[in-house]
Amino acid sequence: MAKNKDKTFEVACPDCGAMLKIDGATGLVVSHTPAPYKRTFEDLETAAQAMREHDERAESIFRQSVDAEKNKTDLLEKRFAEALRKAKDAPDAKPFREIDLD
Repeated sequence: MAKNKDKTFEVACPDCGAMLKIDGATGLVVSHTPAPYKRTFEDLETAAQAMREHDERAESIFRQSVDAEKNKTDLLEKRFAEALRKAKDAPDAKPFREIDLD
């Protein structure tokens, strides 16, 4: 057992792929080697294309939000009219209280 405590173990992190050296005696990390960096894009042209697509999506979302704001007053007026109609149709009954149920 004394041999195991003098050893250092190399373990790969299951989350990020980094290599960790762990001291057997203390159980602490002695050194850390980060995982190799993975490229998001193969070349500059695909990265530029992705940026253009992102800008187009952002512009589209902005246009949709502007249109929604323009129609917001109409939508709120319709909701108010519907709620007012429901309130007029509802019977004028006294609301139940828990004390009344005893």
